[in-house]
Amino acid sequence: MDNKSIKNETKEKKKGLAALWQFIKFGLVGVSNTVVSYVTYSLVYYWILGSSPMSEDIKVQIANIVGFVISVLNAFIWQNKFVFKEEEGGEHRVWWKVLIKTYISYAFSGLLLTALLLAFWLKVVHIEQYLGGVAQWLVQFDLNLSATDVAASIAPFLNMVITIPINFCINKFWAYRQKGKKSEVTE
Repeated sequence: MDNKSIKNETKEKKKGLAALWQFIKFGLVGVSNTVVSYVTYSLVYYWILGSSPMSEDIKVQIANIVGFVISVLNAFIWQNKFVFKEEEGGEHRVWWKVLIKTYISYAFSGLLLTALLLAFWLKVVHIEQYLGGVAQWLVQFDLNLSATDVAASIAPFLNMVITIPINFCINKFWAYRQKGKKSEVTE
């Protein structure tokens, strides 16, 4: 192997490690996002809408939307600071444009896709039929939840297996993408 090949290989490994580290940081931000989203979802589902006469379907979707709005703002703040930082040689990003793109990208995967997946888990697969034992087990901790409530609590976690990789790609390659600076033409 010649020096040029070794340098190219080393450069590619560094790029790969940088991309891996970026995905790990995205994952760490995602953990905080998940906590923010899930806590918001649960507060809205159980305490704000818990005794309302709305159908369970409507409660789940309202809780999902409120969790989405708050968690995407959280994602924007942390991703902009730690994950998709502006590169010195790149074009300056306009924060409000990135925020709008972040909401759009998460609207696809975090609202549309999540809503479809929630309906899939709860109305097609009927995961509550597998969770009756969990609901009974929770009674010993004074948590009197129905299998439907347990299913509504677990479904958002099932969604993450699908939505996290999609969110990363959309954010990396669209919302936070930074073009190189245009070279100035000298006369």
